[in-house]
Amino acid sequence: MARVSQEHLDARRRQILDGAARCFARNGFHAASMQDVLSEVGLSAGAVYRYFRGKDELIVAIAEEAFGGVRAAFHEAADATPVPTPDILLGRVLRRLFEELAPGGGGQASAGLIIQVWTETLRNERLGRMLDGAFADMRGAWARLADAYRDSGILRADVASEDLAQTLMATAQGFIAQKALFGDVDVRVLENGLRGLMSMRLPEVS
Repeated sequence: MARVSQEHLDARRRQILDGAARCFARNGFHAASMQDVLSEVGLSAGAVYRYFRGKDELIVAIAEEAFGGVRAAFHEAADATPVPTPDILLGRVLRRLFEELAPGGGGQASAGLIIQVWTETLRNERLGRMLDGAFADMRGAWARLADAYRDSGILRADVASEDLAQTLMATAQGFIAQKALFGDVDVRVLENGLRGLMSMRLPEVS
């Protein structure tokens, strides 16, 4: 019997994950059954179970990819020189994230899937640890960027790096939540809004 190439195995795993993600985005993690996943993927149970033992393993694999995608998008944007301002950085991160999750469209469904992953971390300890690690990594990276902003003179000295990091992460999470709920939220709106906030000046106290 001819050996199956690693390329074939990787492509089949990708096919299963993509189909499962579509199924979960449409039906929800808990409403979707493995039979629904099999129908979406178009493979036999044996073919799917060769890669994943059940729905929980599929959910974990999808979550790992979602967290990894956010991390990779952020670090790629943050490594640019000169260091991009928050409006540009968040715009790049979110564009890359949704292009990778939904290259043919379907951004609202992909955002909804991310929300489901976040919710699942409340009951799944493994996912919870994964989320904690991903967020700690991004908080640290944002804090380093805040230091770079301060060194370049565009961030006030009295603004704590950690405070800026958590606020900008919350901004990205809020955008994803709006995308999941309303669908037609444009990254350009976020960029323009942040640019406007960044241009505000406190009135002088007489």
